[in-house]
Amino acid sequence: MCNTPNLFGTKCPEKVSIGKPVVMNFWASWCGPCQMEMPDFQAKYEELGEKIQFLMINMTSGRETLETAQVFIAEQGYTFPVLYHTASDAAIAYGAYSLPTTYFIDAEGNAVAQATAAIDRETLQIRIDRIYAP
Repeated sequence: MCNTPNLFGTKCPEKVSIGKPVVMNFWASWCGPCQMEMPDFQAKYEELGEKIQFLMINMTSGRETLETAQVFIAEQGYTFPVLYHTASDAAIAYGAYSLPTTYFIDAEGNAVAQATAAIDRETLQIRIDRIYAP
């Protein structure tokens, strides 16, 4: 998916792990709609991060640099996992042609829902409910 280390110094996973639901979000720090939805993703990560795998994939190319993305995450105090995507292969594979784009993948690896614009807290919860039932 990407070849640049994430915040924790490890490489991005080649495949989304099966067995745990996944919220996968493609974003950039310069993207206003991305910025608007991130506090809701952070809140859900704090609430459900042990039960759902959150993959916040920064589109680190073109307008975005690794440095600007890292500064943005640090300044905002976000703690969800951030993967820095320096090539466009994952975005192309998932059809993420606009930002933000979010995919909701169930524990069996099936893409159950997606959003190709910013989503609010209520919509995020509705989509999470489709991939995870406590």
